[in-house]
Amino acid sequence: MKILVTGSAGFIGSALASRLLELGHVVIGMDSFLDYYPRKQKENNLKKINNHSSFKFYEKNLIDADLGEVLPKVDVIYHLAAQAGVRASWGKEFSIYADNNILGTQILLELAQSWKVKRIVYASSSSVYGNAVRYPVKEDDPLHPVSPYGVSKLAAEHLCALYGQSTGISVLMLRYFTVYGPGQRPDMAFHRFIRSALRDEPIVVYGDGKQTRDFTFIEDAVSANCQALEKGKPGTVYNIGGGERVSINFVLDMIKKIIGREIKIEYQDTVKGDVRHTSADTTRARNDLGFDPKTTLEDGLQKEVEWVKEFYRL
Repeated sequence: MKILVTGSAGFIGSALASRLLELGHVVIGMDSFLDYYPRKQKENNLKKINNHSSFKFYEKNLIDADLGEVLPKVDVIYHLAAQAGVRASWGKEFSIYADNNILGTQILLELAQSWKVKRIVYASSSSVYGNAVRYPVKEDDPLHPVSPYGVSKLAAEHLCALYGQSTGISVLMLRYFTVYGPGQRPDMAFHRFIRSALRDEPIVVYGDGKQTRDFTFIEDAVSANCQALEKGKPGTVYNIGGGERVSINFVLDMIKKIIGREIKIEYQDTVKGDVRHTSADTTRARNDLGFDPKTTLEDGLQKEVEWVKEFYRL
């Protein structure tokens, strides 16, 4: 199939594009290189696929008016392009989130309708739950995002569901729970922790470190996307979590063990918009998609440590 991956220079998008190429698909990549983090890392993400004969890349933004004239028609769209970051989504910066996460999604859905796309897989986030009423959370639990970023992702979910119902396009949503691994964004916790630990710098932790997260290794998240292409039910939302909910302090102890030396930790105040806990009930994804995460947290962290060493030449 011919598949469009938006956000294809990003952490998850580039890994997904690589896997789709391995599976024999033709992949059209698109990314606007938003400056939320350095372009260098995004270009590094694309290195392994840029010269693939079945890959074509376009540096474009979804809100460009001529998008339909520039991009070739495709059969399937994986929509991962978005302005990321919970903490940066407050104040004047929210306009960036509204444009890229909400307006950009609506423009893409209109384009998909004109192309008669067979399937759209939208990358959503556990941020839509906010501080959940129970753990692990199920897809039908109340949605109360506590950050503007979470609101933007939920609004885009509603748009996807609306267009799916009104146009007949098969649209489904994957809610990721803290994806990590080689290529992870530099603002995300594991990347920051490992980089600081290897440089013997203080690791900044927002809060007391007792907050917990459900961590998902990148290759498991990519597998979920591929399974969604073949088995996902139209109009359905799926939680994608790694199944290992642990505290930040537990992670820090594991990093110390992996790098083999003491680490410095600096605890700071909790940041507005951060939730206390996340934990995914993945029963629906397991039953419908065959989702079965394979990578343990320790193995995944080891792989990210090796990648950080190589990327920063540490």
